[in-house]
Amino acid sequence: MQHTIKLKSNHGFEWIDLVEPTDEELHAMATSYQLHPAAVQDCLQPEHLPKYELIEDVQFMICRYYDSECPKNADSIRLISRKLAIFWGKDFIITVHRKSFEAFDEVAGRASAIDQPYVLICKLVKACLQTYEEPLQKLDAEIDFYESRIFLKKRIPDLLKNLYFIKRKTYVIRRISNLSKEIPEKLGVNNKRIPAYQDLKDYYIKLDTVIEEVYDSINSLMNIYISLSSQRTNEVMRTLTVFTAFFLPLTFIVGVYGMNFHYMPELNHPSGYPMVLGLMLFITLFIWIWFKRKGWM
Repeated sequence: MQHTIKLKSNHGFEWIDLVEPTDEELHAMATSYQLHPAAVQDCLQPEHLPKYELIEDVQFMICRYYDSECPKNADSIRLISRKLAIFWGKDFIITVHRKSFEAFDEVAGRASAIDQPYVLICKLVKACLQTYEEPLQKLDAEIDFYESRIFLKKRIPDLLKNLYFIKRKTYVIRRISNLSKEIPEKLGVNNKRIPAYQDLKDYYIKLDTVIEEVYDSINSLMNIYISLSSQRTNEVMRTLTVFTAFFLPLTFIVGVYGMNFHYMPELNHPSGYPMVLGLMLFITLFIWIWFKRKGWM
């Protein structure tokens, strides 16, 4: 579907928005505005990563925005985000995407008050970045939730699985952010003093900082969880080792007297049985006192 948001006769440039275009519509638009075939081919790839290219007199950008309807356990770029392709020429802007999103619609709604195409491009790129703010807040809240449960040693079903999906989603968003860094950098060439660019740059730095904090938090939490799991395993092994140390000498004594040889020390002694029990009790107390002094109990 083709929609003209700004007319060249009224604003000096036109903005054409293509939502879920067919191959024929896209190629017809490419012919009319002399768009490079390679850039058009990139538009047709839903999994294409963020990029910036200057092809002759046309600047071509691919931004990725967060898909609010993605599955909860989505863990890939294609599942988490969608693509917005932007062609920016001397007197035109063409946007191509499969689905509208709220931040884009807000920019389109205020487009009549924007007379400079550069300002409009900066706001479109920022609109894509803004879509990651709310998901990052939710991820941060989930990390806080699981962190308190881990330290309080509360059992949570599929805890490690949930932590994995949080880490994967954070990693994908971090990767998209790193790949998107090229776009504001290239837009800033010779335009660093324009307020719209300053706003875009500041927002990108803020978002990138939040992403790194969330990514570091989930990595730290997973390391803590693994360490605590190892610690609990060590505590269980220590307890089993203590019980083994108690019963090993007792089992040895019982085993020796269970061989039923005719000639054995104290076998026929009237107090042989109490003496052996007393010896076993003495050994048990000795081991207990020794472990106490060593701090193993």
